[in-house]
Amino acid sequence: MPATVLRRNRRPNLSAAPEPTTPTTYQVTDLRVLRSEWAKFRTLRSSWITLGVAVFLLVLFGTIAGYTYSPDAVATAGPPGPGASSGDSDAVSLALTGVPFARLAVGVLGVLLAAGEYSTGMIRSTLAAVPRRLPVLWSKAAVIGPIALVLTALGALAAFQLGAPGLDGEKIALSLGDDGVLRSLAGAGLYLGLVAVFGVALGVLLRSSAGAIAALVGILPILPGLASLLPDSWYDTLSPYFPSNVGSAVYALHQSSDALSPGAGLAVFAGWVAVALAGAAYRLAKTDA
Repeated sequence: MPATVLRRNRRPNLSAAPEPTTPTTYQVTDLRVLRSEWAKFRTLRSSWITLGVAVFLLVLFGTIAGYTYSPDAVATAGPPGPGASSGDSDAVSLALTGVPFARLAVGVLGVLLAAGEYSTGMIRSTLAAVPRRLPVLWSKAAVIGPIALVLTALGALAAFQLGAPGLDGEKIALSLGDDGVLRSLAGAGLYLGLVAVFGVALGVLLRSSAGAIAALVGILPILPGLASLLPDSWYDTLSPYFPSNVGSAVYALHQSSDALSPGAGLAVFAGWVAVALAGAAYRLAKTDA
């Protein structure tokens, strides 16, 4: 009898209600938004492929330019354009021959990082998770900008080093220790990092991958050509401030007479990027996805 009572006492009380559990809540912070955008970026294979293409083009064209350099060909090519080095070519300008191609790649990557969510409809989930909205834009820019800056700066350095043997014995040959060389190579990376952020801003502003890529191409390579239709006095005044020309001024080893200084060029291009980001922020905050 006592054993039977003991076994009954050991039975669980099934009629007792379970204790209520408090659901875990997570506060949306800028750091968590940044982590989520980083997770989106790093898990997309296309992100690394596009960055790899940008660095590859930078290294490829810079190396080829170093090994195919001919003083006679440069002498017959005419004067450099706004923002380019004054006088003859130099080892840095040859190493950075691939910058115009790399900037399209990183700019398109920035566009796809932003406008791609509008194409797939994922932006609705993103904004539902981040009701304040603007941290999404800042985080996208903060992810792509530094990554593009570091990788393309390394690509510019590799292009310079790989192309240097092809310039042995030439008057334009330079080494990393020469004045302004490292500043120019780092300037190329900084410019390309800002181009990637510019692409993000255009993607959020226009909300269309095709439209934003068309705008990117129109503003960077095509705008200076179209502006040449203006009267000469207007063109000479406006040309140094076009995005592609101020970008060239940022990484030019020597300042030409009709171009801005590297510091002024960086400030002007950063202003272009800031205007695009301001427009993107306004549309993101004021209009539905």
